[in-house]
Amino acid sequence: MQEVKNQKVLLDGSRIIIESLVQSGAQAFVGYPITPANLLYAYSKQRFPIFLPASDEITALQWVTGISAAGKLPVTATSFPGFALMIETLNMAYMMELPMVIVLVQRLGPSTGSATAGAQGDVLMLRSCISGGYPIPVFCPSNFKDCWDLSALSLKTANELRTPVVLLTSKEMVMTNRSFNLNDLSSISPVIRKYYDGHDPYKPYQAAGNLVPPFVSLGSDDYLVRLNSSTHNQLGVIQKATPEAMANTKRLKQKIDYYMFKPDNIKYEYDKDDGADKIIVTYGISSEASRTATLLLRNEEEKISLLVIKSLLPVSSEIMNIQKKYKHIIFVEENLTGQMKELMYGQFADSKIRSINHIGQMITPNEIVKEVVSCR
Repeated sequence: MQEVKNQKVLLDGSRIIIESLVQSGAQAFVGYPITPANLLYAYSKQRFPIFLPASDEITALQWVTGISAAGKLPVTATSFPGFALMIETLNMAYMMELPMVIVLVQRLGPSTGSATAGAQGDVLMLRSCISGGYPIPVFCPSNFKDCWDLSALSLKTANELRTPVVLLTSKEMVMTNRSFNLNDLSSISPVIRKYYDGHDPYKPYQAAGNLVPPFVSLGSDDYLVRLNSSTHNQLGVIQKATPEAMANTKRLKQKIDYYMFKPDNIKYEYDKDDGADKIIVTYGISSEASRTATLLLRNEEEKISLLVIKSLLPVSSEIMNIQKKYKHIIFVEENLTGQMKELMYGQFADSKIRSINHIGQMITPNEIVKEVVSCR
């Protein structure tokens, strides 16, 4: 892809995501092929310095965790059935504070559902996948340029916060070939993993002012390293409900909130229409239909604003405050229950909050137009 950077090319989102991660400094890919994430697996074999095919998804994330503990920045990719198997290890890596990126490609469920039908059905699962409701950073690309930018941001976030990060996408985004101008992609500087180099005795979970403890890889000749997935103190020694251990556990949420709610990390596209009292709210693969619907509505002199959310989790007050300005809020998402709407407003949302939902097929611009016009 680098050789033809000055040309328009026909490609899919998988290739953009993998290339971005490699150029950002990711060093290893471990995976088990699963539709619709199998192109990510195939391209990774061509691009990553280290590529390991695992026997199953449980093994894949265990290996990813070990590679991260050894000082590398690893990546894996899967879909819901594989991610479900990874959740125990994901919690382990979260508690150990080990950076990694998981590319999660949504497909129709429940269970194995249909591997060849897209969906946006994993948002609420991600909100609750860490026991105790602790937040995990989730970015969601809405187009090919986002695939590039948010993949790089995902790795940067994982590295800076010492945490797993999920890049949430969908079948259509990663498997559909489209014409794309590579000139639209910005240059990427690789992240550099920071190591502890102090003279004092090393405490693996003694956090600095940014709430993130300095890292030393396993096998160090200079420091004693403990990585612990149970409740532990700053030394990494198991403790139950001691003040130090509880403060260390609370810090896991605090560090993510502190970083993810910085202005530079709250990612969204806000197309404001002055005088509008209606706003379309969407994310991921439904964004293109929402953009088209916005143009169609404005051509008919309908006042309408558009909000495309790209940093999905944790939800920021900035994204909520934008919505508060509008009388009517219309969520567009490809699932049956309106997961993003429920995440933000609960199961019993106010009547001013509507949603357009589908399963097994994408939402069309005309369906969005019809719903918006009906808001009176």
